[in-house]
Amino acid sequence: MSNFSKVEPSYFSKDGCRLVWTGIDEDDIDTVVLNKEELASIVEILKNNNVGKVELEDNFSEILINSDIIQFRLKDRDYLEADAIEFREKVLEYAKVPHDPSFVQIYTKEFYPSVWVQKEKEGKQGSDEKETPKQKSLLQAILSGKPKKVEQEIAGTDLFRVFSTRRSTRKFAKTKIEDWKIEKILAAADTAPTAGNFQGLEVFYVKSKKAKEALVEAANRQPYVNAPLVLVFCMNPSRVKMNFPDDILAKFSLQDATVAAAYSQLAAHALGLSSIWIGMIDEEKVKKVLGTDLRPSSILCVGYPDSKKPPKSRRHLKDLIHVIED
Repeated sequence: MSNFSKVEPSYFSKDGCRLVWTGIDEDDIDTVVLNKEELASIVEILKNNNVGKVELEDNFSEILINSDIIQFRLKDRDYLEADAIEFREKVLEYAKVPHDPSFVQIYTKEFYPSVWVQKEKEGKQGSDEKETPKQKSLLQAILSGKPKKVEQEIAGTDLFRVFSTRRSTRKFAKTKIEDWKIEKILAAADTAPTAGNFQGLEVFYVKSKKAKEALVEAANRQPYVNAPLVLVFCMNPSRVKMNFPDDILAKFSLQDATVAAAYSQLAAHALGLSSIWIGMIDEEKVKKVLGTDLRPSSILCVGYPDSKKPPKSRRHLKDLIHVIED
């Protein structure tokens, strides 16, 4: 199980944050993104040493702030938790809220039964109250289970269903995309596999209306490039610190940018959005719009679809797959 490790800024919002969990493996990372209002609600509870519940922007996920454990019930995600003392200290420190890390108080347990009493950190005076085996087994049984509704929601977002139902969209509704969804799409690009884990790519999140219009011109005048969310994926082979010729490093970088764009596209579809992948671009014009020397590989345009389309038929697997046998 991953352990809560740190609080860091979100990808593009200076007012929110990312809560990060890490596991044994360096790539075993999980994150929860909070917007400005969600972070403020949590800080208000923590600084007053209270318990409470904070509902997240997707209207399903919630954070339960208890006396001992901070519990995260997340839509389409595994259960996460954090030690209350550690979580409080790191969140308040990130929010620059004055607090006493050695403060000890017994709270009312609002969400789950518990006999746990907060204690001072190691090295400070105080006594540790341990749970009995019976109490510990009860608490573990409660925390290890997911609400039935969570299990149903997780089952409803099947990865293979995301693959099979994705369709390219060339006409988007004017509906604004929620910030938390954009954050998840960007996070998907960040978690994509890359050569040597060097992430030989950069992603340009284009918000400027003028820049979007210029990208339409740079993409063979394809009007749907002017979408609610426009991401340009660029190669950055200088990040790939491997002992190979430049052309190989460039190839790795192109692959990194391509896979990251694919992850973002699938994440968008899983979030109820649609997208169109743009590969026909004038690279020099795109560079000029972005103000960069990095070579662009593709443009991903995302938004709510103007109308939903059924899955598109594909060729049979027997025509696609070539089996090489001994």
